[in-house]
Amino acid sequence: MAGHSQFKNIMHKKGKQDAIRSKLFSKLAREITVAAKMGLPDPSMNARLRAAVIAARAENMPKDNIERAIKKASGADAETYDEVRYEGYAPGGVAVIIEALTDNRNRTAGEVRSYFTKAGGSLAETGAVSFMFDRVGLIEFDRKVASEDAMLEAALDAGAEDVSTSEDGHEIITTLESLRDVAQAVEQKFGEPRKAALVWRPQNTISVDDDAGEKILKLVDALEDNDDVQNVYANFEVSDALVAKMGA
Repeated sequence: MAGHSQFKNIMHKKGKQDAIRSKLFSKLAREITVAAKMGLPDPSMNARLRAAVIAARAENMPKDNIERAIKKASGADAETYDEVRYEGYAPGGVAVIIEALTDNRNRTAGEVRSYFTKAGGSLAETGAVSFMFDRVGLIEFDRKVASEDAMLEAALDAGAEDVSTSEDGHEIITTLESLRDVAQAVEQKFGEPRKAALVWRPQNTISVDDDAGEKILKLVDALEDNDDVQNVYANFEVSDALVAKMGA
């Protein structure tokens, strides 16, 4: 129902230390280069590239870095990356989806498997847990750009499936096919969003105790720290106290 989305992308933001920002910029640049290589190098004509550039801007990635990553796609020395999706089970039966861009599938698969094993989980076959998620479009705006009613009305008029507003901001959910059109419509009204991308949305979430939650949060952090991993999604909920304790 519109206005009542419970979706939360389990993607824990780390601090803003230089080393972490450097790693983040490298991942953002990799996605920009891959997106530009797969389609036109013009964000206005390439939805995936547009989403990648928006994500980079949201993290204050310098304009020169963004332009360099786009140009790199057409260069003779452009790296070739494979898009790979891994799926597995974390402690407590929690489902995890990992999206990666890698130039060495065997290396990345081995590293991802080791993270799951260390956490007490297991890597599974592709398709083993993705049926528990929906592939949807997500558009996010800061809370201050519009009132809840104004955002709800504009998003639904543009064809959105669901809208929710909290202290963290406005979340608009679209179908896979309508993300671009909805994003363009609301951007004309409210300006550039802080995020516009295709994501995995859990159909239901599992509440886990602090013991399992701590293991899962450590697994997510290890996965996100890997250079090849772009996004991590999971269908679990933990206490606010544990999140604060872990510094997620």
